[in-house]
Amino acid sequence: VSLNLRPAIAAVGPVLAQMGTDLAWGEGVQGVLTAIPLIAFAAVSPLVTFLARRIGIDMSILLALLCIAAGDAIRSFGGGVDIWLGTVVFASAIAVGNVLVPVIAKRDYAGHVAMATGVYSGCITAGSATAGLLSAPLAQMWGGWRASLAFWSVPPLVVAVLWALRILHNRKVVIASAGGTIETSDTGDIDDIGDRSTTANAQNPHSAQRPACSTQSSHGVFTRVLRRPMTWYVTAFMGLQSSAFYTMSNWMPSISASIGYDASTAGVHLFIFQGIGILSGLVIPKLMNVRGNQVCAALTASAPMLIAGLGMLLLPHLMPVWAFVGGCAQGASLVVALALIALRGRDSAETVVLSGVAQSFGYLIASLGPLMFGVLVQATGGHHVPLMVFT
Repeated sequence: VSLNLRPAIAAVGPVLAQMGTDLAWGEGVQGVLTAIPLIAFAAVSPLVTFLARRIGIDMSILLALLCIAAGDAIRSFGGGVDIWLGTVVFASAIAVGNVLVPVIAKRDYAGHVAMATGVYSGCITAGSATAGLLSAPLAQMWGGWRASLAFWSVPPLVVAVLWALRILHNRKVVIASAGGTIETSDTGDIDDIGDRSTTANAQNPHSAQRPACSTQSSHGVFTRVLRRPMTWYVTAFMGLQSSAFYTMSNWMPSISASIGYDASTAGVHLFIFQGIGILSGLVIPKLMNVRGNQVCAALTASAPMLIAGLGMLLLPHLMPVWAFVGGCAQGASLVVALALIALRGRDSAETVVLSGVAQSFGYLIASLGPLMFGVLVQATGGHHVPLMVFT
């Protein structure tokens, strides 16, 4: 499932200029298109719990996979309005996956949450990097951006078939074992997850986050979290690191093309930027507790993106170097942002609320990055000013 949570978005960057030319869209409109998935993340993420309560976690994932495929197909083969509609559909479906895949990791791998989290995080990055690498070559091979983007509607359909078989299998297991306790059943409600992983959490309190205690007032916790300045510091960090990642994911190929690289090479630059994040994300936890705080990790994760921005401004012909340096930053800074959410909640109830606030408002902040970049490119006729603002 995780492999399908980014390709529909990441595949756009390398063919964004082609889309603009074909549809007579200026860079400002292109920037709006790249911002829509992030706005959808912010809007839909808080609602996913209600969907999961209604139809169950596994059925929600199945629906999300089908909607990713449908939205991508609508965007690829429809007219001007359908491009926007399809983008909203698949982005909203991806938001469901963003929220529920960590829940599945906790439910199905309660004793190995850290491992499962590392695997799905790596798969998200791998899917994104692969889509960025293949998007331009597929467009050249198949005669345009529409076929290239449509290709990414196929993998979620394949996984949807496998996921449906998984659902049917586990329902048979539950029926066959009626009256017994099925610890590994996939049919449980979202409210049952904490109860079913309590033992594992007691053995390793850092491995997973238990749901908020029912004895606490949800409204009181929410109000308390909103009043803490730390909440907004964490939200700003989450939003700015996401903004940097999605801005470069969508516009790095255009920057590369503007200094003379062909579309396929620009896709390689994007692959470097996204792929190296897997490694840096694994390394940065070693700095997460220097002198008892996360300052060293946050600065180490953030500085390379600043260097990459300055490099693209001053020595743009070294784009492969800046793609590598910026990629080190994006992988590490995401891990730091997620760690800050987990560490800055005073208890499990606060952490749940902090996660919702940081990700919802964070994605709103993030959406301004690619949007502003596109508007500035159109307004100034080049990438110099938007790169200055990005830096």
